[in-house]
Amino acid sequence: MLYHAYELQRAWLGGVSAWASIGAELMSNPAMPMGYMGLGPYAASALEVFAHATQPRGKPAFNIDSVEVGGTTQAVTEAIVRSRPFGDLRRFTREGLAEGAPRVLLVAPMSGHYATLLRGTVERMVETCEVYITDWADAKMVPARAGRFDLDDYIDYLVDFLAFIGEGTHMIAVCQPSVPALAATAVMNAARHPARPATLTMMGGPIDTRRSPTTVNDMAMERPIEWFRHNVIATVPMQYAGSGRRVYPGFLQLAGFMSMNLGNHMMSHYEMFKHLTVGDEASADATKAFYDEYRSVCDMTAEFYLQTVEEVFQKHSLPNGTFVHRGARVDLGAIRDTAILAVEGERDDISGIGQTRAALDLATGLAKSKKEYLLAEGAGHYGIFNGSRWRDRIAPQVEAFIERHGARRLRAAA
Repeated sequence: MLYHAYELQRAWLGGVSAWASIGAELMSNPAMPMGYMGLGPYAASALEVFAHATQPRGKPAFNIDSVEVGGTTQAVTEAIVRSRPFGDLRRFTREGLAEGAPRVLLVAPMSGHYATLLRGTVERMVETCEVYITDWADAKMVPARAGRFDLDDYIDYLVDFLAFIGEGTHMIAVCQPSVPALAATAVMNAARHPARPATLTMMGGPIDTRRSPTTVNDMAMERPIEWFRHNVIATVPMQYAGSGRRVYPGFLQLAGFMSMNLGNHMMSHYEMFKHLTVGDEASADATKAFYDEYRSVCDMTAEFYLQTVEEVFQKHSLPNGTFVHRGARVDLGAIRDTAILAVEGERDDISGIGQTRAALDLATGLAKSKKEYLLAEGAGHYGIFNGSRWRDRIAPQVEAFIERHGARRLRAAA
């Protein structure tokens, strides 16, 4: 019933949003006198803010057509190079990229948002690298006949994608996928897999959530796993391809994140309203662009969500050495060839300081020369992989790390 109630509300708000948008256009039309009189501009701005906040949203496009490199514009090509039921592998390359440039697998979170949340990450890395990204599917659009998708499957997908890209690939995991990415790295190192990653960069990942726990961590610990199973899991309605699949709906994930910083979100919309009333369209459009991405959400399978909550946030299986993949314990000490960089944000309110760095301590078989740490001063969770701090301060250090350890790997292989 939860999902059906949401769909009913969404359908109603879609109509209201359309009427609000029409009203905003009428009241701000130069041909209409109320746009210049009294409360007209304020009413038009308020309607526009409301219409934007309530309009239906689907999966956004990456829309990365070109990047600026060395003062010149270089075209970017996007293609799906491998397709699987629960996610595609997308490749981004730019014209003029040096032969032998590093190949990077960017692992996007499966946490309610689409991979386009990392658009800024892709844009910056494609300047110097051939970039691949995991474009996870919206679970409500995956037919039930495709079967389950849990943490074991997530790890298997990463191994498969790395094998497809080939030897010497560098893996970058942003937030939640740091756990399966680290596990996949350990599994591949233990098996001496030829496509084991040359480097692994983890950014704001919950490797050990007992360190500097945040509100997100506390919420996962406050209730038993059965509470989550009975209160946040819903069944996909009949109008979607994944009808009958049990999922953690994206709209619940979004509601949770919005409620954590409700005051900030309300102020952002109030600022957008003020920008519109004075005709500052550029500032208003910047806020709209952020929320177009932030409010575009997708569902994840119930088994993946519940297993993540239990193993990562409640049992702390990875740091405790009890994490299992396909029935076998994952030994982080088996990581010997993959250099690791842990990146954390000084003001991260989702993954606290020390949670990602824990991976460096857990990789007991890795030489100290292959372990690096970066604390991004002044950066919040999203600032680690998006925005000016990412572009100007963090990305150059990630690229330097890739260059150092990629070169070492090649020399060792030779």
